[in-house]
Amino acid sequence: MGQLQAKPAPIEFDPAQTALIVVDMQNAFASKGGLFDLAGLDISGAGTAISATHRVIEAARAAGIPLVFLQMTYSPGLSDAGGPDSPNYQKELGQIMMRQRPELAGKLLVRGSWDWQIVEALKPKDGDIVVEKSRYDGFTRTGLAETLRRLGVRNLLFTGIATNICVESTARHAFFEEFWPILVEDAVNHAGPDFNRQATVWAFEWVFGWVTQTEDIVAALSGVRAAAAE
Repeated sequence: MGQLQAKPAPIEFDPAQTALIVVDMQNAFASKGGLFDLAGLDISGAGTAISATHRVIEAARAAGIPLVFLQMTYSPGLSDAGGPDSPNYQKELGQIMMRQRPELAGKLLVRGSWDWQIVEALKPKDGDIVVEKSRYDGFTRTGLAETLRRLGVRNLLFTGIATNICVESTARHAFFEEFWPILVEDAVNHAGPDFNRQATVWAFEWVFGWVTQTEDIVAALSGVRAAAAE
């Protein structure tokens, strides 16, 4: 058991009760030619988030922390995407663009497509958990809560994209499920204006969890490993 530097205050941190949640680090949201890029959204911060997430992943692997990769996924026939009476059908960007631009049909977030794949730098390894989801929230219709409870997890470290959409949606649900959400601020990237990022960081710090940095995660895990070796 150690401490993790975080805002608004340090918290107790036990790797044995911690999981890393890597949210939607897919070509769709992080790569040139992916969904966000095609929609004209700024993805310039994705590279920094990928690099920071890679550092957190390596530190987590060394400490034996379970890795959970969330992956926004639609079946090829979009049977799990929702019909016209679903708000997901009306608001989710991939579906909207596939309807508006027929040449993109079946190519955005559809299982097996390049857009759907997790970026090469962060590919899951054997033993990692991959959870496909058809909604912004990683807990909805996935069994994620049960998986985490089976692993004995309390703390959830969040990295990924987009800070203010799927990361925040999943972390809010985690709070309601009695997990402790911790946002790794430099390992996420937001969609839209910067005030979206600011709002999510504020909500984590004061309402739904805690905010930390990659350096603090690495230091905390290194400290725990050093103590265990003594």
